[in-house]
Order: sequence, then structure tokens, then C-alpha cells
Amino acid sequence: MSKLKSTIAVALSILLSFALVTPSMAARVYNADTNTWEEPAVVAQRGHGRSAIPREEVAYDGTYAPGSIIVETAERRLYFVLGDGRALRYGIGVGRDGFTWSGTHRVSRKAEWPGWTPPAQMRKRVPDLPAYMPGGPDNPLGARAMYIGSTLYRLHGTSEPWSIGQAVSSGCIRLTNEDVIDLYDRVKVGALVVVHH
Repeated sequence: MSKLKSTIAVALSILLSFALVTPSMAARVYNADTNTWEEPAVVAQRGHGRSAIPREEVAYDGTYAPGSIIVETAERRLYFVLGDGRALRYGIGVGRDGFTWSGTHRVSRKAEWPGWTPPAQMRKRVPDLPAYMPGGPDNPLGARAMYIGSTLYRLHGTSEPWSIGQAVSSGCIRLTNEDVIDLYDRVKVGALVVVHH
């Protein structure tokens, strides 16, 4: 009889463990940097703090018109041209190896707390990605997005300030949510975007 009670107790323990684990798995958060799902507590620990690269106004001797966005991938910096030899410099995260690019485009659209439709190529690499994620604090696009021409790339926010200054994305240019809101308020649709690799 005691053997039967032990077996029942073990079975109940296993069922209880499974019941406790399953909801936390359902609440996992997608990490676009690693193309994996993570527990919310892991993301929350990394997400605290600000970028180690402060936004600042700097001297700028480029020949681009005020309102232009210049991305210097190797520097991990984005310059918003103010004119009169000045620019705002932001720290950015850029594409990891195999996902870097360069080119000249225009901002084609802007969105606040954008929803995210992972591209087909990304869903092929990470089959359990949803077809669509609504906008919000857990969305990989962060607080704002500026779409770059007809490309798949965006200038967008992130709630993971530790990733700024790193080559971590699938090609998008990311800023902290605080910085992307500041940039978003300055940029107009149609603004020139130049990405140097």
C-alpha cells in the first residue's frame, strides 16, 4: 500500500511540476538578437539601465542636408544632421555578421509602438516565431520605428540597452527606446538615410 501511495505522490509531483512550467513557457519573450525565446525574468534583468553610449550634439563636417540620417555601422553610431556643422550622435546596435548592409534610401513610413511581422527568411530560421506580434513593450521593434525605403530594414527601438554598440540584429538599426523616440520626433517621412558599412 505504501508503494502505491509513493507512486501516486511521484505522479502528482510530476503533473504539478508540468503545470507550473507550462504557463511560464507560454509567456516567453522573443529575443531578436539570438533568434530564441527567453523567460521574461531573463529579459527584465538585461533590460534595466540606459545605453552606455549617450546621445550628444557633436561637430559634423559631412555634406548632407539638415534632417538627413547617416549610419556609420563600423562606429556603431547614427548621426542626425542638424546643419551648420552640427549633428546629433546616437549609439546604435547594428546587423551581426552576415546581416550587414549599406545603401542610400529614404524614410518611407513612421510608426509608434509598431506591430511586427517577421520576414519569411527569419521565420524560416526560427520556425516558432509568430506570424505577427502586436506593438507594445515586449515587441522587438520597441517604442518607434522608421521604415527604410522598400527594404526589410528599420530604424527602431529596443528595451535592451545592453545591445547598443553591438552587432546583434538581423540588419535593422536599433536605438534605445528613449533615443528612438527623440529621433522619431525629429525625422520626417522622406528624410535621406545613408548607411555606410
